Amino acid sequence: MAITSPRRRQASSAHRNLTRSYREDVRLFGTPWGRFGLVAMVVVFLVLPAVVQDDFWLSVLIYVGITAVGAIGLNLLTGYCGQISLGHAFFIGAGAYVTARVGGDLGLPLPLWLLAAALAGAALGGLIGPFTLRLRGHYLAIVTLGLIFVGEHLWRNLTGLTGGNSGTSVNAGASFGPVDFSALTIAGETYSRNQGYFWLVWGLVAIVALLAKNLVRTRPGRALQAVRDRDQAAEVIGVRAGRYKIGAFMISSAIASMAGALFGSYQQFVSPDEWNLLLSIQYIAIVIVGGLGTIFGSVLGAIFVGALPALIDRYSAVIPGVRTSVGGDGFISVFALNQAIFGVLIVLFLVLEPRGLAGIWLRTKNYFKAWPFSY
Repeated sequence: MAITSPRRRQASSAHRNLTRSYREDVRLFGTPWGRFGLVAMVVVFLVLPAVVQDDFWLSVLIYVGITAVGAIGLNLLTGYCGQISLGHAFFIGAGAYVTARVGGDLGLPLPLWLLAAALAGAALGGLIGPFTLRLRGHYLAIVTLGLIFVGEHLWRNLTGLTGGNSGTSVNAGASFGPVDFSALTIAGETYSRNQGYFWLVWGLVAIVALLAKNLVRTRPGRALQAVRDRDQAAEVIGVRAGRYKIGAFMISSAIASMAGALFGSYQQFVSPDEWNLLLSIQYIAIVIVGGLGTIFGSVLGAIFVGALPALIDRYSAVIPGVRTSVGGDGFISVFALNQAIFGVLIVLFLVLEPRGLAGIWLRTKNYFKAWPFSY
């Protein structure tokens, strides 16, 4: 029998402890509180549609979930890769129109029209990405801003694809095998379309968030962050910044197109007026308020900011000074109020809390973890 020296046993024990510590660090839900939070989220996901049966609030939650998907895509590009984009609405609109044709006209099922929208978005991102390689900061923002106006011209003139100014219906089915989310039946219980879409959309939010979180923890994810922090230094250590910038553009565009596909499928009608600059500014506000460079911050920002337009539109009659109709009383329209709120939120969070809601949550969590020694 071989005899192991004390020094070798000590080194082996240290290696096992280091390996165990590394595994605990890379787990998404490695702590008891993390696992408890996961269970709580699953319970809320399953129970909430049965508890909240008001169609208005369910529709707000569905739109928030769709917005969260798009915000995760933008955060990968802006928060993790440092590429500022004001053209996010262009890719969302492209996904909606692809779904109208592939899911509606061709009648393909849910997985295929989602995949088609993602591939179309990735292809568009791959075409646009190379033109942004030598640009950064404000210059890149101005170039991507041009996508909004190019897209507006295309959406209004490609009538065979988009229906022109009149818009187009999106009759894409929401079936996944035998499960039809638009007319869901479980154990003899029939659920409304909004209830089914809630489970569909927020299930996809969880999948996209999990995939994005695992992406940023891998070698390509660390390379994206290196490009964001010091692109020239990243090139020196062997990171091909151009390849990762284009890749980030393609992934972000694919996820944005998936959000547009879900939006079109749920709303069943889209028009060129929806893919405007305000939508891109809304997504910028979401990732800033939620927290740049965080996946769960994108979801927090979508919940906090994404619900504002629907709530303002619903309660505009009781908000002082808001003009609800042309020629009505008030000094500000609903559209202008949304713009003002997004602008104020961006300024306040950039000045007072640059890490967003995610930073507030992490500070609060660390405070209670260190208690009673926190101060």
